[in-house]
Amino acid sequence: MAPFTKFYDLSQPVYDHCPGWPTYEPTVVKYEASYDKDRFNAEQIRLNSHTGTHLDAPFHFFPDGQTVDQLDVSLFQGTAVIVDLRSVIHPKEGITVAHLAPYADRIGKDSIVLFATGWGPKRSFDQEYQYDWPYLTGEAAQWLRDKGIKGVGIDAMSMGGWYEGTGRPCHEALLSAGIWILEEIRIPDELTERGECYLMTFPLKLQGFSGAPARAVAAV
Repeated sequence: MAPFTKFYDLSQPVYDHCPGWPTYEPTVVKYEASYDKDRFNAEQIRLNSHTGTHLDAPFHFFPDGQTVDQLDVSLFQGTAVIVDLRSVIHPKEGITVAHLAPYADRIGKDSIVLFATGWGPKRSFDQEYQYDWPYLTGEAAQWLRDKGIKGVGIDAMSMGGWYEGTGRPCHEALLSAGIWILEEIRIPDELTERGECYLMTFPLKLQGFSGAPARAVAAV
């Protein structure tokens, strides 16, 4: 393998009252020690584990599924195919098998698939980002599962949609097969146009958790 020459941070920042899932309590950050008073800084953060760039484990939808700390760390890195949907996907639209078909020859066993929908730069509290993002349909998730992929990511709030009937199907199809889901990444246009990268996305080792914040990094 040739040495990597460039790295891209695909992670969305976490900060006090940052955007998050609409029904969760907001993220709160405060100083427990400050340099002016204590001669050092230390912060406390309260957040839902599915806030910002994070990885879903099977336990998220299956009570008997593996928790994030039980997943083998070798799963969290590998060659990723970037599916460019920026010019074809619309708000509240499902990603279908037809969207994936042009990439069929590049997606195979142990692939990682990243969906570039263009929603990453929209991160905010507005309607489009908080509720109307594109999502992966159950049929397309099953198609990816049949390909034998090990992980899938999206630059939107969730892999599933907000509206009734759009959220569970893809999560259940993927997580029941042990395929992790990476949500709320941000993929630079320059990287999307390359079409492929080596992805590293290691979640915090939170014991018994259904998901955890992750630092997602792409190398080329």
